[in-house]
Amino acid sequence: IDVFLARSLLEKLYLFQYPIRPASMTYDDVTHLSAKIKPKQQKVELEMAIDTLNPNYCRSKGEQIALNVDGTCTDETSTYSSKLMDKQTFCSSQAASNVSRYAAAVYKKGKSLSLTPHISELHLTPLHGILQLRPSFTYLDKADAKHREREAANEGGDSSQDEAEDDVKQITVRFSRPETEQARQRRVQSYEFLQKRQAEEHWVHLHYYGLKDSRSEHERQYLFSQGHGLAENTELIKSPSEYLMMLMPPSVEEENDKPMAPSNVLSMAQLRTLPLADQIKILMKNVKVMPFANLMSLLGSGTDSTAVLRCIQQVAMLVQGNWVVKSDVLYPKDSSSPHSGVPAEVLCRGRDFVMWKFTQDRWVVRKEVAAVTKLCPEDVKDFLEHMSVARINKGWEFMLPYDEDFVKKHPDIVQRQHMLWMGIQAKLEKVYNLLKEHLTPKKQEAQSAHPLLVSGEQRVNMAKAKVKQNYGQLEKEFQKQKAEMKSNDTLAKMDVSNIRIKEEPVSDEEPMDTSAYEGMNNGIVNGLHTEEDSTDSLNGHLPGGCIDRVAQELKAFVSSTFKKQFVLTLSELKRLFNLHLASLPPGHTLFSGISDKMLQDMVLDTGCKQILVPFPPQTAASPDELKVYALWEAGDTYDQHRRVLLEIFSKNYRVRRNVIQNQLSQECGEDLNKQEVDRVLK
Repeated sequence: IDVFLARSLLEKLYLFQYPIRPASMTYDDVTHLSAKIKPKQQKVELEMAIDTLNPNYCRSKGEQIALNVDGTCTDETSTYSSKLMDKQTFCSSQAASNVSRYAAAVYKKGKSLSLTPHISELHLTPLHGILQLRPSFTYLDKADAKHREREAANEGGDSSQDEAEDDVKQITVRFSRPETEQARQRRVQSYEFLQKRQAEEHWVHLHYYGLKDSRSEHERQYLFSQGHGLAENTELIKSPSEYLMMLMPPSVEEENDKPMAPSNVLSMAQLRTLPLADQIKILMKNVKVMPFANLMSLLGSGTDSTAVLRCIQQVAMLVQGNWVVKSDVLYPKDSSSPHSGVPAEVLCRGRDFVMWKFTQDRWVVRKEVAAVTKLCPEDVKDFLEHMSVARINKGWEFMLPYDEDFVKKHPDIVQRQHMLWMGIQAKLEKVYNLLKEHLTPKKQEAQSAHPLLVSGEQRVNMAKAKVKQNYGQLEKEFQKQKAEMKSNDTLAKMDVSNIRIKEEPVSDEEPMDTSAYEGMNNGIVNGLHTEEDSTDSLNGHLPGGCIDRVAQELKAFVSSTFKKQFVLTLSELKRLFNLHLASLPPGHTLFSGISDKMLQDMVLDTGCKQILVPFPPQTAASPDELKVYALWEAGDTYDQHRRVLLEIFSKNYRVRRNVIQNQLSQECGEDLNKQEVDRVLK
């Protein structure tokens, strides 16, 4: 069979596919209302009529869709002029970006009845595009837009012109900076830019001819080659050897398509065809950490070790006798983190810090690295996974043992690498402001030994044992101090802030409890006494002037706290007080010991009241969380509203917002807007 190449429709022939319809249900007999194309984008839209008289057509649904899309008024912009969804639009998408392998073929059967029989012929026309057409639902977007317009009109109908003028906002004029090449590439590849470019091309309107139309029959003749001469089909005239070469072309390795990693498609045989420097770079980039002996075995026999040492120092650094790939090899200049988008320069600096830490110790703690480098946890984890292994409850251990053989054989390389690490350390000190604890290497024994794991219960037992050992000595010192206090007349002037042992009454019936734990606790937790009658803290005495100063300081703290918060539970107040104590200098008067009772009395003395909120019986809150105190009078315009609100919550612990707003309006005799109610609630 002779094969001919037809060129008449070379850049005009498209193949249309309808993937949502079976081949037996074609659109050949459906009325095509309009057609249009964007030639550059190869985008086609066809508008086809819907048979509204078909028994399967739901007329009420068609009317509802038309009403949602066009509304009640009909004009030229209406999608459905008949107030009925009587048509649908098909929009195309490219099924394949490269269609050079596809062609449409027409077979012309030969005739053998005449004296000069015609040979059968096959005529091929290359396809310009393969398009898949599916129904378009843009009319739903139009319906949504109509719905939003109606809602906006309803909301804005009550607003006056004055209110519209109040919505005017000040704008700031900014001049755009010159666009960089990198920013331009990002903009060109963005979705918005591509959408804009697609919208810029104008539609070309077409006239549709049916399958059996005379114009279609005429155009179909162009699928046959117009000239059967040799000049028309030179591409198809080949010798057998040339034709075989076209069917099975030899494998030509292109430089640009060479893979860069041996782990996926590059074999060791292909790797050894590359220059030595490239071999080492590819191996180190994929393995990350490698002993020198392993590297020599991968490079094959006969490789000069001196040349390998010269090349390895360009792409790797020596860590514990092993070679670790440099950070700038893994993170090139224009790259960034796939996790956080951090530029390559910051990533290289953070990874260099991890490598430097492993030159100091076999163990690295992930939190310490994150705290110093300020990088996201995913980036830090990548750094550590390159060169170490995670050990549960221990940290990250360098993945390879210390290579003593290499260190002994090549002291000059070790010394040169040490000088390079000194320079890197100096840079890291400037960038990260490293402390002494980061710079001081740990002892070798500590490197080899596993970290000691101590549970919480063991720590408590160890602390108790230590207290028991020192308790006798502390008791002797206390008795000695007590004797000196009795002989001294200036007891009131004595600074008692450093004495933490409370003297309890002793009787024959009930001996004093001298257990080590309670003796050291002394009933003080974070500066707060937990006993109700512990105002006589610290040996049962406080000088009169000291008591006044403590009361003044405590009152100032309570007043300032409630002016900021208005309502607090006893638990939250104690927490804030402990934070306040932590900010005070040593020896402050408030360190003399404040009990819960003193704190609650001071709250009531400063004008606050306890609100008895009826919490549910099954609540899991602690007793301190159930005690609620509120500032009754703050001296502002919302005192009355605040009192009404507190009375509401004294009757129920959970109240709806509209109930609160109605109650405030009734009690205060004025209507509060949303902002005012929010201010009272907060």
